[in-house]
Amino acid sequence: MLLTALEACRLPALASPRSALRHRPTALALACALLAPSVHAQASADAPAPQQLEAVLVTATRGSKALDRIPGAVGVISRADIETQTLVSEDPSALLAQQVPGYAPSRQKLSNFGEGLRGRNALLLLDGIPQTNPLRFGGREGYFADPMIVERIEVVSGASAAQGMGATGGIINTITRRPTKAGTQQSVEVKLGTQFTGDSSSWKTGYLLQHRSEGSASSQPWDVIFYAGTLSQDSGVDGAGRPLATESLHRSADLFLKAGTEFGAQRLQVMLNGFHADGFDDRIDVPGNRATRLPTTSTDGRPAWDAPRNRVRSASLEWTHDDLAGGRASVQLFKQDFKARYSGGLISTFQDASLAPLGTLVDQSEVVADKWGLRSSWVRPDLGLRGLELTAGLDLLDDTSSQRLTQTGRTWVPPLHYRSLAPFAQLEYEAGPLTVRGGLRDEHTRLQVDTYRTLAFYGNTQVTGGERRANQLVKSLGGIWRFGRSGWSAFASYNEGFGPPDAGLILRAVRTANQSVSQLVDLQPIVVKNHEIGANWRGGSTTLSMSVYRSRSELGSQIVVSNGIGTVQRVPIEVEGVELTAEHRFNAAFKLNGTYARTLGRTASAAGQPLDLMLGARSQGPDKLLLGAQWAPSGAWSTQLNLSHYRPREANLGRTSGTTSLAERFSGYTVLDLASRWQTDWGQWGLGIENLLDRRYFTYYGEANYSGTNDDFYAGRGRTWTLSWRRDF
Repeated sequence: MLLTALEACRLPALASPRSALRHRPTALALACALLAPSVHAQASADAPAPQQLEAVLVTATRGSKALDRIPGAVGVISRADIETQTLVSEDPSALLAQQVPGYAPSRQKLSNFGEGLRGRNALLLLDGIPQTNPLRFGGREGYFADPMIVERIEVVSGASAAQGMGATGGIINTITRRPTKAGTQQSVEVKLGTQFTGDSSSWKTGYLLQHRSEGSASSQPWDVIFYAGTLSQDSGVDGAGRPLATESLHRSADLFLKAGTEFGAQRLQVMLNGFHADGFDDRIDVPGNRATRLPTTSTDGRPAWDAPRNRVRSASLEWTHDDLAGGRASVQLFKQDFKARYSGGLISTFQDASLAPLGTLVDQSEVVADKWGLRSSWVRPDLGLRGLELTAGLDLLDDTSSQRLTQTGRTWVPPLHYRSLAPFAQLEYEAGPLTVRGGLRDEHTRLQVDTYRTLAFYGNTQVTGGERRANQLVKSLGGIWRFGRSGWSAFASYNEGFGPPDAGLILRAVRTANQSVSQLVDLQPIVVKNHEIGANWRGGSTTLSMSVYRSRSELGSQIVVSNGIGTVQRVPIEVEGVELTAEHRFNAAFKLNGTYARTLGRTASAAGQPLDLMLGARSQGPDKLLLGAQWAPSGAWSTQLNLSHYRPREANLGRTSGTTSLAERFSGYTVLDLASRWQTDWGQWGLGIENLLDRRYFTYYGEANYSGTNDDFYAGRGRTWTLSWRRDF
């Protein structure tokens, strides 16, 4: 009886996604809970005590919790992981692809289209400040901070309402550094990179200052951290020595300041971060040929439009109180300004005979988004009952997003004024090895748009302004059971995520006369329901993690691209997946780790049709296998070798949307990266080699995207050497 019930709690995580998720997660959690006395006694009697591991606390779920207390697939990318990966590449998407099982491969470009999490968009945060723009998702939100200012990255995989709108695929919260040692510490960092051929050199310099004063009888403790850094990177070459295309980072700079003071149980903190990234203004692309598999390259030249760029400004003022009415309170006021300018050209959508003869008008677009908001929470442990914890709060977000054509000053997407007000509450009960958690978030949203006209391409159609409102109660429920001293734990969870569709894509493409914003049913919100079960094991030298999930949205937001311009279809989307991670430490000097992730997403070709269309590269990544080996023979030297294998993928062969073929083909690729560091009396030296074997390959999105042309058939970066030096003093 005990074995049968125990297997019911543990084994579904190893089954196929569809068969495992036939079991309702809430029923599974209840079954595990009923086994508490017998399982605990059996584990205590038979299992040896595992090695004690350092607790890792996560704040992305709106409270500071250890990983083994959170029912769901939650992970932390540590400062050490960040430092190791940035020895090889400063690309933040490459870091996420290496560390997060369900994250799609990096495009190696300024744009992050196709870099989804579990087949959907993730909500990107910087210290809790939203960095994504779901109202007009332009795929340029990935670059917003220098890795040098980052302490850790918290990742919640799967739909979540904990941080508000936009987290339909998960939450990726980048936490900036904060001084922890008394006194003053400074760091200087220099990096030089090359591929030893063509225009492939790169360099970076950065300066970091940290100071913490413990205070005295006459003064309060305070701390400050300041960073200034800049990076320059030439176009580079692929594995065959051909110049890469220009849609990539060329120069970036970051200025960061965080200061705080403490008075008793309270803390007041201000954070300012200004980041900008520029593309190339001295190179032009040379079209490739998809039929002959010749990649898009580039050469010296001046484009007839301005260089692409990102401008991101983030600021916050935060107050915390560690003992307010027996709980911990926090209030954060934030502001974020975002601008992303894209490459231009003779784009058919931008042509207007009243401005210039058709086929001669050069233009380019820019997404502008300004946000401000308030996030507040209060966490009260032992609320009338030992082990019962309440988390409650109120979030406010005000977002104005638009898209304009920079060369002619025309409006492509009118200003979208969005307001969200959301009270939330969550109860958690912990009794010995069992943790059960459930929460509600009451989203009240309003979208206002003034009367506007579409571009000539869409018929100069006048659309009457209006307002759309939506109320949505999003829910979460989950439980985790820790099997005594065996090191095993199992969880089951149900979470809902909430977000608007890409309203800008919908409104800019209106062609029918006499339409009004209030009549456009396509502006209804997206609600994603995510079911997940999983198991974890932490032994003395081995850790394992397994999860199976299925998420579904009845009114999803599927983008169909024709002539390079996307439109939105509101159809159901269902994504299933399996994620496995493992790590084994042979001794203090050597360990191996591995990750396998399989994602399978399906949608419909039109409303009311069956889910027989596979999600494309714009939404989900291919199956992937990651293997790593770390060797640290001494405290002064360590080296790490990582293998990334992305499996071939074919999707929607023979399927069309109108006259547009939806067929996708990806041939897959495997690359090795090497990172080594040496600690000396003169500072820390590092050597990173990206694509160690100099493999020739096409990036996933560049090859698979069905709407791709000869202008965006992108090859991956060839072997790249980076030498770094950092001195702390």
